[in-house]
Amino acid sequence: MDVLPSWRAGPTRTAVLEFLAAARDVPVEQRVAYFDNDGTLWCERPSYVQWDFLVDQLRQRATEDPSIAQQPEFAAVLEARREAIASIGLARIAVALAGLFTGLTPEEFAGRVRGWMATAVHASGRPVRSLGYRPMRELIELLRADGFTVGIVTGGGAEFLRAISGELYGVPPDRVVGTSVGYRLTGGDRGTVVLRRTARIVGDANEGAAKVTNAQTQLGRRPILAAGNSAGDAELLRWATAAPGPGLALLLDHDDAEREYAYEGRAETFTAAEAVGDTAARLGWTRISMARDWATVFDTDTDTDTDTDTGTSGR
Repeated sequence: MDVLPSWRAGPTRTAVLEFLAAARDVPVEQRVAYFDNDGTLWCERPSYVQWDFLVDQLRQRATEDPSIAQQPEFAAVLEARREAIASIGLARIAVALAGLFTGLTPEEFAGRVRGWMATAVHASGRPVRSLGYRPMRELIELLRADGFTVGIVTGGGAEFLRAISGELYGVPPDRVVGTSVGYRLTGGDRGTVVLRRTARIVGDANEGAAKVTNAQTQLGRRPILAAGNSAGDAELLRWATAAPGPGLALLLDHDDAEREYAYEGRAETFTAAEAVGDTAARLGWTRISMARDWATVFDTDTDTDTDTDTGTSGR
């Protein structure tokens, strides 16, 4: 297959291609696609990539200053005590971890992220930089070829993903929306003004309805395609399909325990009224089965199909 070669032939691939054909009648300025990141563009199990980065940075700081490990938030993380983490609350722990980078400039923080990414290894044994899903990268490339503007609307840290979004997905930093930290301005004379990070989280975590409001505030354009994998993405997907004309909501089902992980995508910061799979069925979203629809999962994998046109699996 010339397009979407890592997608097996079937209803899901057909729905994507039919949408793209219909979208060619949409003015180019309205061809906008937004993707969630964690669990949609790259692997989020057994832990989020950004979480692994934060834990690594915390360990380094604790080696330099052992007193840090005495703080309850940091002790729970370093000792991987799930009950303690749950008791303290992820919101409080997130603020504490953000504080590790207080005073850094945006450029200094981006440098740390890129340095870590260059050598970090995932729990699966893969280099972290190779955790991207090849079929989604192919879809992004196809959308661009059809005149789409592609953005990422993530629940993770905006600055973390902005440091690597260009390398991973070809998405520039100004098209990434995520949970944001505050900055303070230092200096006063021209040429000495410097932005430095604080530990303050700006607004709510970028999940649920916040994905829609933040995307509109920061990017100013409504998508006609949105892709996600959890209840935290549901409002973003609703937004795309509520637009006039063709719209496509893609929900990635993690149902492949052999090649990745099998689990139901849930929101991290709130309890959804219904499972996202039920929402997808009720609203008629297009569901991507990782097990059935993708011949290949990761960028560095070899094809697992002997014949992608017939969908015959070689697993």
